Order: sequence, then structure tokens, then C-alpha cells
Amino acid sequence: MTPDSSRHVAIVAIGRNEGERLKSCLRAALSGAQTVVYVDSGSTDGSAAFARSVGCEVVELTPDLPFSAARARNEGFARAMNVDPGAAIVQFVDGDCTLVEGWLERGTAALNERPGASVVCGHVREIHPEASVYNRLFDLEWRQTPGEVNACGGIFMVRPEVFTAVGGFRPEVIAAEDNEFCVRVRQSGQKILLLDTAMVWHDAAMRRFVEWWRRAKRTGHAYAQVAALHGNSDERYYVQDCRRVWIWGLAIPVTALALAPFTRGFSLLLLAAYPLQFAWIFLKGKQRGWAADDAFVYAYFTVLTKFPALQGMLAYYWRRLRGKTITIMEHKES
Repeated sequence: MTPDSSRHVAIVAIGRNEGERLKSCLRAALSGAQTVVYVDSGSTDGSAAFARSVGCEVVELTPDLPFSAARARNEGFARAMNVDPGAAIVQFVDGDCTLVEGWLERGTAALNERPGASVVCGHVREIHPEASVYNRLFDLEWRQTPGEVNACGGIFMVRPEVFTAVGGFRPEVIAAEDNEFCVRVRQSGQKILLLDTAMVWHDAAMRRFVEWWRRAKRTGHAYAQVAALHGNSDERYYVQDCRRVWIWGLAIPVTALALAPFTRGFSLLLLAAYPLQFAWIFLKGKQRGWAADDAFVYAYFTVLTKFPALQGMLAYYWRRLRGKTITIMEHKES
């Protein structure tokens, strides 16, 4: 970036035991902006010390409150505004991502050109999609149609005044906090833009099925929690997603198995809905121009994800019923 433009952007990076990925993240951030705040959520790998050594402002979250990405971003934003009150834009980035060179200029230009837009993001790209089938899946999931969108992930640019006006992230929302934030941004009359340009390289580094399952479970938890907050709004946010999980993850298999003794097994034909759904999603992938093996991977995991998502939804309702504090849900061992 030019010296003049970099002065107007502050970057907030968050992380927890990201190791080498964090080093790449912070080095890229420091090359693009004068103010970089790193927020650490209880790392034990020396992340905070490294961030200080390269010149970042560091916030170490205290363990008296539950860790969450929402809490981390809020505290990082507050520190950024404290040390750089003149920043006209704040860029959020996760510690497992590296900003693409030139993104800050392109994102800033988009906000300058569109006064009605307050949040801007670009494409997320998986840096090693060939490393595992899960990395490959993420790379497919990141492929979204550019333009005005309803929500973006937690990596985006935002006008500080809008972030403050809507109250930032809700710290009690431990997954899909970014979607929940975007609902309130749109309710305030502001627009969210996805630009047709690369924003970050993401490094999922996922190689085990159990990690994918935990991540999908976390998604189900997100559906339930955010639907509880915004399901009664006009757009009934995440209500349809919850309904799909109930139907595909619970109603169909339970009905098929429960009625089998009374229908001489004919009810088991309901299970044929799963290969039919797989075929439909596979064909949709092919229509998008994907290779057959990519469409297969995406369809397979889209069908399968209903079961861990159901587990996550039930976990949310059980915690809520018992009045338990909802804490961070990680898909990887820290």
C-alpha cells in the first residue's frame, strides 16, 4: 500500500495456537498497515510473544470470561481505535490466514466508491487444497458468487462507525458470530459486498475426519443459536437451515428405522432419499463447472454434514435448557 492509504486502515488479527500460520498472517498484515493488533485467546505456543517481537499491539484475553472469536474481535477493535483513532477502516483477519497483496487497496477503493456499503470482503482461497480431502472441501465452500451478499465470514473490512453503531459482535455467539453481525448490519440499512478478487489465503491444515466432524457440529450449533436470535425476523435467518438438519439428520432415519418392523421393511426405502440428494448436489456442482471429483467431494460431505450438525444443534438446546454458559467450540486440539 502507499504510505497515505495504509494510514487509514487498522488490522485486527485473532488467533489461538496458530504457530507458523500466525507468523505468516502477521508479517503480511504489518506489510500493509501501520496499526496491527493481535488478540490471543489463551495460546500456549508463544503466539503473543512473537506478535510483540514483530511490533504488533497485543491483547491477551483473560480466562475469567469464555474465549470466543466474537470477544477477541471486539477487544481487538477497541484496542485499534484506542491506538489509532484516525483509522477510517478496520480489517479483521484470522490467524490461519494471510492477506493477499493488493487486497487492502482494492477493498478500500470499493468502500470509497460505495458509500452505502459498510462491509467488504473478497474471496478466501485454500492455500493447500491438495493436502487433504477436507482442505479441498473448504476450497470448494469458499467459492461464492460476488456482488451484494447477506453475510460474509469473519474476515472483512468494515467502517468503524458502523461497527460501533451496531454494537460489534455478540460475544456470547460462539459460532457464526460473523453471520449474526451481518444480520444487524443489514438491518441498519447498510450493504455487504463480496468483491471478485482474492482477499486471503487460508490454511485449514485439516487431515482428520474427527476434526471435520467437530467443525460440522459447530456449524449446527451456530444454526440453532443464531436462529434463536433472528429466527423471528422477516428473513427468518437460519430457520430453513435448522429445518433441513431436523429432516435429514433426524426425521428421515428415525422414521425409516422405527416403522421398519411394522412395514415389513418398506419404510427403509426412505433412506433412498440420501443417494438422491447426493446425486442432485453432484449435478449442481457439475453445472457450476466443477470437475467430477470436486462435485463428488462436495456432495458427499454436504449430505453427511446433517448428522454432526444435528449433534451441534442438540448441544445448543441442551446447554440452553440447563442455563449453562456456552463456551468456545474448537474443531482442532489446541
